[in-house]
Amino acid sequence: MKSKDVLKNIKKIEIKTRYLVEGLLQGAYHSVFKGRGIEFSEVREYAIGDDVRTIDWNVTARMNHPYIKEFIEERDLTIYIIFDVSGSGEFGSSKSKKESAIELCASLMFAALRNNDKVGIALFTDKVERFIYPRKGRKHVLKMIREMIYFKPENKRTDLKNTLDYMSKVIKKRSIIFIVSDFISEDFSKPLKLLKNKHDIIAINMYDIREVQLPDVGYIELEDEETGEQMLVDTSDPEFRAEYAKLADERTKELNQFMKKMKIDMIGIRSGEQFDVSLRKFFIQRLKRSVRI
Repeated sequence: MKSKDVLKNIKKIEIKTRYLVEGLLQGAYHSVFKGRGIEFSEVREYAIGDDVRTIDWNVTARMNHPYIKEFIEERDLTIYIIFDVSGSGEFGSSKSKKESAIELCASLMFAALRNNDKVGIALFTDKVERFIYPRKGRKHVLKMIREMIYFKPENKRTDLKNTLDYMSKVIKKRSIIFIVSDFISEDFSKPLKLLKNKHDIIAINMYDIREVQLPDVGYIELEDEETGEQMLVDTSDPEFRAEYAKLADERTKELNQFMKKMKIDMIGIRSGEQFDVSLRKFFIQRLKRSVRI
């Protein structure tokens, strides 16, 4: 693909996600992710009205005069997006899960950019295939969007365990981590728990309507995007459609319960649908919870 076509596609993503970043997402993002806390700034002489709890007794003893510690909010955040580029992401009835996920991730990246936060990304299948260290700036964000759109993974299968193990070793500083995947993977509970103990994790579950509900269109051939396995099924059979929907619902409930047990927030995003409503609901709920705390 020519470089001008690449730039054109990236610009299209930027324009499409701009309204969400400039409106709903920007204010909510800033309110929810306020920073890691406070950091020490300097010591200065005590003045009437200062909180006595901030007195630095060591400096006070040396100077024979009261001094206090001053702190400032540590606003700077580091955001990581762990992005699933395995074969299952290519599935979609109106738009692929991967396409929808790219638009969502781009919105989060631009929100971080507006907030002057650093953003990094890991593209994974059954391993981390591409890792870009977090940096600031529009040029950096556009580079990551380009990678999401045009990266060609070596493998098709998904293995979150290997990916989370890798990220635990790479990310040293407390960060906010968005995991964007359909979570169709072998057990990854242990490395997820280890990562959760050190970082703030938000899971974004990408799914398609045809993964939870089949239409009545007669015989169709289903294919697993990761293994290539094919199966001929009769969608005109109401019992088959009901069983299919039941299994999908059970899987969704199981995933929700698993994340709840892990105390990890999860957002469900359906491919081809506007995701701003789901994001708004998530930010509002999270903000209310932080206020109560």
